[in-house]
Amino acid sequence: MIITYLQDDGSAERLDTDDLSALEAAAIEEALKDVPWRGIEMRLQAQDPTALRAVLWAFRKREQPDLDFATFDVPGWRRKLRARLSRAEIDEALTNVMREALAKSEDSTIDSLTPHLRKLAHDPDDVNQALDDLGKGHLARRLKDSGD
Repeated sequence: MIITYLQDDGSAERLDTDDLSALEAAAIEEALKDVPWRGIEMRLQAQDPTALRAVLWAFRKREQPDLDFATFDVPGWRRKLRARLSRAEIDEALTNVMREALAKSEDSTIDSLTPHLRKLAHDPDDVNQALDDLGKGHLARRLKDSGD
């Protein structure tokens, strides 16, 4: 997931959870009362403020090792923090759905997932490229032609 933090000067800092170390991910799990990483990813997709804050905190701890999660705050978090899917996560989701769709010989599952992926994608064009890479580019074109 890509966490975007809008700083006070208007610049955007992008933090990729793929850049976290295993220890940093474990610290986030512990800070969230032992929520497993998969649960944290789900909470990030839901824009959960505690999960968003925890990821930002983990990155900040690199330069401020004594930074305490309990007192780390992000005023205006709703407008300053956002989680979005990376291209690799879009590829993974579409690959999994593609396997299911191929097993059933249908595209409806992919059709139902793509608007959600587009909404959560850091770059919505990544969804079209991922569909093209899977040989399902016609679905992206069909959605575009229908006004999506």
